[in-house]
Amino acid sequence: MKISCIGTGAMGGAIMRAVCKKYNAKDIFVTDKNAEMGKNFAESNGCNFVASNIEVIKDADYVFLAVKPQFLGDVFAEIKEVISNDQVIISMAAGVKIEKLESFAPKARFIRMMPNVCAQIGEAMTAITSNDNITNAEMNTAKEILSSAGKVEQVPERLMDCVTGVSGSGPAFVFMFIEALADAAVRCGMPRAQAYTYAAQTVKGSAALVLESGKHPGVLKDSVTSPAGTTIEGVAALEENGFRHAIIQAVTAATARSAELGK
Repeated sequence: MKISCIGTGAMGGAIMRAVCKKYNAKDIFVTDKNAEMGKNFAESNGCNFVASNIEVIKDADYVFLAVKPQFLGDVFAEIKEVISNDQVIISMAAGVKIEKLESFAPKARFIRMMPNVCAQIGEAMTAITSNDNITNAEMNTAKEILSSAGKVEQVPERLMDCVTGVSGSGPAFVFMFIEALADAAVRCGMPRAQAYTYAAQTVKGSAALVLESGKHPGVLKDSVTSPAGTTIEGVAALEENGFRHAIIQAVTAATARSAELGK
């Protein structure tokens, strides 16, 4: 199986780096408009750099498009005539629906994906969707490829903007929360480096507990919120300052922006 990728930037690079670790890197081909960056990526990950978009997709079974939405038109203008109907094209362009992708290249068959930055450490939350022209076997292979970068789930396309708001943009919101926790720890006397460790490990452990226990987050919150204790005072302060509302508004705004990008 030959896997190719157009673009080795932050997201494309993170996904393909994980793929190179799971599969034979000699079967993986990448290209980038910044040739030096693409060559450096290929060299450091043991895969192959190809100089052109047309060349990189030749004979590829799965082609990843790690291209920003505003550049898709230019890329498809170059490659649409050489895309084979046997190939599966996997786009990670935020907000761009399959219908629009098909308008760029009517002969192509697409899977749409939305990963997140946690792919850098193999802990991504990735959603994928497709039309009926992708077979179950092809979808399962795409899931298997992407599982090298973390957890993968298939969703209906109508949820992809929501996925972008929750898991695509969500890490930025979590990073802000970690930073705020650390700032609070520093305010209370903890050294800065130690504060980041405590804040980040607390978030990591809490997330793992939700996933591994299967318990509702509210139940877990209640389990550490003793009557007249310290935690309930902090919870009350968060509620007083609109913590939940701020998070809901952030995800809603990111979801709306994703929908705008797809128009």
